[in-house]
Amino acid sequence: MTDQLDQDAIELAHRILDLARDGSTVALADYLGSGIPANLTDPAGNTLLMLAAYHGHPDTVAFLVESGADLNRINDRGQSPLGGAVFKNFLPVVERLVAAGADPDVGTPSAMAIAGFFHRDEAIRLMTGS
Repeated sequence: MTDQLDQDAIELAHRILDLARDGSTVALADYLGSGIPANLTDPAGNTLLMLAAYHGHPDTVAFLVESGADLNRINDRGQSPLGGAVFKNFLPVVERLVAAGADPDVGTPSAMAIAGFFHRDEAIRLMTGS
């Protein structure tokens, strides 16, 4: 019975992580409202926020931020949600994360370093406010 419970929990976690990847904010809200933590992570350390940011879902990002997701939590590769959004050049996500207080210098490489390397001038402007 324990093995089945463990398998069911793993399958549920995968479904919830997929909701973040897909930008399914309403369904994700139901799970978080039922007690699933906003900082749920996959085996690689990617949080729900990282997955939503990396896949370009600004409304899901905003919801997760409002739900208490850690803006600057890095994954096992040292990447931040802001760095992921800058890498993918998802400017609406970058804008939401910066407005919420994400640190552009967190991570390896940092979001600022990624922006410089890929000449993401608009992302640099959003992160520096200039």
